[in-house]
Amino acid sequence: MTTQYKKFTKLIAKWPLDGTKGNRDLGKVIRDKVKEAFESSQSQNFDTELCSRQYNSLNRLADNYYKNKYKRCKTSTATGLSTEECNLILSNEVLAYLKEENKGFFKKLCWSVLKRQLSTETIQYKDHVPVMLNEVTKHLNPTDNELYIDMTFGAGGHSRHLLTSANCKLITLDRDPVAYEKAKELAKEFPNRVTPLLGKFSELPTLLKERNIRQASIDGILFDFGCSSMQLDNGERGFSVSKDGYLDMRMDAGRDPNQITAREVLATANEHELYKIFKVYGEEKKAAKIAQSIIEARYMIKNVETTRELVEIVDSCCPNEFRLDKLQRPQSNATKVFQALRIFVNNELNELNYGMVLSKYYLKLNGKLVTICFHSLEDTIVKRHIAGNIVNEVANPVPLRYLSPMLVQDQDTINQFLDTPWKAINKHVEVPSDEEVERNPRSRSARLRAAIKIK
Repeated sequence: MTTQYKKFTKLIAKWPLDGTKGNRDLGKVIRDKVKEAFESSQSQNFDTELCSRQYNSLNRLADNYYKNKYKRCKTSTATGLSTEECNLILSNEVLAYLKEENKGFFKKLCWSVLKRQLSTETIQYKDHVPVMLNEVTKHLNPTDNELYIDMTFGAGGHSRHLLTSANCKLITLDRDPVAYEKAKELAKEFPNRVTPLLGKFSELPTLLKERNIRQASIDGILFDFGCSSMQLDNGERGFSVSKDGYLDMRMDAGRDPNQITAREVLATANEHELYKIFKVYGEEKKAAKIAQSIIEARYMIKNVETTRELVEIVDSCCPNEFRLDKLQRPQSNATKVFQALRIFVNNELNELNYGMVLSKYYLKLNGKLVTICFHSLEDTIVKRHIAGNIVNEVANPVPLRYLSPMLVQDQDTINQFLDTPWKAINKHVEVPSDEEVERNPRSRSARLRAAIKIK
């Protein structure tokens, strides 16, 4: 025991005391632990082997063994601040200032949040900032007396800009009744130039036939896929990770009474079905664990019905995990799960594929197609339609690079398979500029593709 005590005494000398750190000083903590261990009444039963292991561990820390073995490849901190700035913010002077001068700060903050939660005022929607507006206008190049379709009207940012760019006519389509009401307001603002339609892509042929609009009669079509800010900013609709509300997620807002809601999916689907939804539509790496946790919660506690409950379950499956978005900002662990549920509930990918097929039939020769996608599943379908990698009007699930050219050696057959009515305008996908992303962070994932119908 005396030998062990001397070894630890020499080791303690490598950790000088730092009185400025108070109770956070590692040297003081180790001294207290060593003193407590060797002055214990159980010292005669001291475990020599355990003591040696702890000594070796502390000695490696004291000699910076791990720092030398695992050298840092980045000098920045997780906060984005430099080491000097972090030390300044966490200094005793700053902590003392926060404690003495700002005692009521957090109390005021909590009270303001509580007042917002208890407020019963009507929800004020934040206007949807149109993404890549200049690029869309450049590729569509609206001209007087031409007819265009905005297949995803949303809040009407793109539509308004097209109408002010030229004396053209516009058909607006959206499945959301809130967006439909905004389209009717736009029609009053631009009389005899806007035709608002309420429905999904699959309902478009019927809606156009009722208005005597035939195939090959449209000069340009615009798609802006994904959720609009109106849907995300309304917690009651269940789209947002950060706002509590029932898990609805229906873009139709109940227009179709037979459409299933997100909470009904979580209450009725089995574990394997939930796993497939999260893995395929959300590309969630912990899909199996999350699906299992939802089933356990369903049988042992209650059905998952609110966005907050779903976020808490996902967080419990991702302990000590911090995800970042493309702007290196903290991102909820449940973002991909919410995306997967939204896509499944609204049948988004099948509707997208059908919309691309409709574009081929309703555009004139040399008509223009512009699409804006926000994740890889959407962009893949658009890219394969434009490239001609489709089978029976459906985007081929297998990329062309995985298809062996040895299977078919007849050039005519190959040309028939890869026949496409589209010619891409932009060789590579376009992304928003840094200025636009800084101005509108929700545009960070946007991917724009443009094409011309050539046959």
